[in-house]
Amino acid sequence: MLMRTDPFRELDRLAQQLIGPGTWSRPSPMPMDAYREDDQYVVAFDIPGASADAIDIDVERNMLTVKAERRPVTKSDDVQMELSERPLGVFSRQIVLADTLDTEHIQADYDAGVLTLRIPITERAKPRKIAIGVGSGRKEISG
Repeated sequence: MLMRTDPFRELDRLAQQLIGPGTWSRPSPMPMDAYREDDQYVVAFDIPGASADAIDIDVERNMLTVKAERRPVTKSDDVQMELSERPLGVFSRQIVLADTLDTEHIQADYDAGVLTLRIPITERAKPRKIAIGVGSGRKEISG
């Protein structure tokens, strides 16, 4: 079997082994993407191997916290592990949300190891027209 090595991946793996798995008091970071789509912000977190019931999402004021725990697969006593590169433990990410986001109506979906949060933009943050009074008449301009 032909195996390619990546020295940077090996350094990451060694550093993770030295640090150890994430714990609830010192979780490991999780990668994410964030983008705006129409009238909502979308935040996607990579949490492969975690079950949906092991994911915790909290919003306090405008601080969003996502925590997940990936537990080891239970194996019988006669199994000898040859290679273990998938990180286990607790993973966490915190994001400060803008005041223009509606934290009361966040939707969360978990599919194929990706947690996707959809956060609507509040009505007051959307573009609107402002009427300007000039003398006795009014004109509308786009804002």
